[in-house]
Amino acid sequence: MDIKRTILIVALAIVSYVMVLKWNQDYGQAALPTQNVATNQAAPAIPDAPLGNNNASASADVPSANGETSAPLETPVVTNKDLIHVKTDVLDLAIDPQGGDIAQLKLPLYPRRQDHPDVPFQLFDNGGERVYLAQSGLTGTNGPDARATGRPVYSTEQKTYQLADGQNQLNVDLKFSLDGVNYIKRFSFTRGLYDLKVTYLIDNESDKPWSGNLFAQLKRDGSSDPSSSTATGTATYLGAALWTSGEPYKKVSMKDIDKGSLKETVQGGWVAWLQHYFVTAWIPNKGEANLVQTRKDSQGNYIIGFTGPALNVAPGAKAETSATLYAGPKSQAVLKELSPGLELTVDYGILWFIAQPIFWLLQHIHSIVGNWGWSIIFLTMLIKGIFFPLSAASYKSMARMRAVAPKLAALKEQHGDDRQKMSQAMMELYKKEKINPLGGCLPILVQMPVFLSLYWVLLESVEMRQAPFMLWITDLSIKDPFFILPIIMGATMFIQQRLNPTPPDPMQAKVMKMMPIIFTFFFLWFPAGLVLYWVVNNVLSISQQWYITRKIEAATKKAEA
Repeated sequence: MDIKRTILIVALAIVSYVMVLKWNQDYGQAALPTQNVATNQAAPAIPDAPLGNNNASASADVPSANGETSAPLETPVVTNKDLIHVKTDVLDLAIDPQGGDIAQLKLPLYPRRQDHPDVPFQLFDNGGERVYLAQSGLTGTNGPDARATGRPVYSTEQKTYQLADGQNQLNVDLKFSLDGVNYIKRFSFTRGLYDLKVTYLIDNESDKPWSGNLFAQLKRDGSSDPSSSTATGTATYLGAALWTSGEPYKKVSMKDIDKGSLKETVQGGWVAWLQHYFVTAWIPNKGEANLVQTRKDSQGNYIIGFTGPALNVAPGAKAETSATLYAGPKSQAVLKELSPGLELTVDYGILWFIAQPIFWLLQHIHSIVGNWGWSIIFLTMLIKGIFFPLSAASYKSMARMRAVAPKLAALKEQHGDDRQKMSQAMMELYKKEKINPLGGCLPILVQMPVFLSLYWVLLESVEMRQAPFMLWITDLSIKDPFFILPIIMGATMFIQQRLNPTPPDPMQAKVMKMMPIIFTFFFLWFPAGLVLYWVVNNVLSISQQWYITRKIEAATKKAEA
């Protein structure tokens, strides 16, 4: 009967494993754009199709100088327009000539999926899969974007621009003239950088003074995060954030915007939209006081942006105003250089003060070994070494508990179901054997903040995205495709459990036996880098615990002899 039951359990385990593999194959990866799935080809360059936004919706995007939304247009002026394409070594984007907004943006160095390296990750989109734009313009008294007839339609010398080999800088000028005032909206790109500068050059050739305000904002719909790599409940933050003098990293979630708009005057700072691994941020000039606001438009899109102070240009004079846009990976060193507090968009949670040193250490290990998988292994070993004395105290306590297990069994047999007498006898035994029943728990609790911090470092760091380890682990940021690491992790938990003392309570003992199975199930969908950490940590713990247990059991037998 036992053999039949064992065969049945093994057969069920194999069938379950095959079913999970099949599910992972069908649903485990983000879908490519539909036009590429059928042809199995790379995503084409950003198309020249018209955006399809009428002027009424475009006008509703524009805030007035005091932060209010402009009234919709009465009639549309432009219905079809060609996008202006710009390509650098790290950015592939398209600018809408109406308003000069960045309507689409791809990151060539970050493939959407590892098995399709020729399909870049698309950050900005305007109606293809989602709505996500970087908008900017001039509003206020004479601002061309605040006109009742709609936002300006800029002209360019060419429709395609590319950063050539050996060229470090690229300027793309969009031109527009109205009532004797000439405008140039200049996009300045630099090789290797994900930040670009947007500058307005205003040449007032009229006989009247000109006044306007620069605005810059990010608009996004409420769709899910396309860069999220986990299927667990610990999803990373998707939403807006901003800098204030009192709070260098202030989250404003979509739910917060649903409840009501935010308006706040901020000196310098930044406004941003966050998702897993990537961030987009507008950074105004540091010395200016800007009105920062969040709101929703009539289509239900979420907007966070700023409106700058009034810029006045006398007749015959020239002036300029600018802001910086960052659209790319959450690289802490780069973000910190751009603006104070922007590096906090790499959100490690409430334990950031522990996570930051851990990430710094992980980076330095990687600079030596050159592989993020081995970096995780060596970092785990180093952390385990730092906490060796605490772990040793915990394992010594558990080893002593294991050594007196026969005596505890005898007490249970002696007192039967009398829980009060059993508890008193156990406490007397612990006192006699100099055992602290909490000795095995307290050292582990001390280590938990470090373990949780490391968890968030591995989950949030863009350096882990599509980072290979070895053999079948080709991406540490997603789940193990064959679930081998989670199974190994479950096996190590089972071995650890065998080294621990058996709980005196039968129900508690049954629950503890189920823990490796439960943890294995949860870890099936964890990123492989996180599971690798737990496997290494468990193996080191088993080695340390086995050595200490053998040593204490030998000493106990010697004392009894």
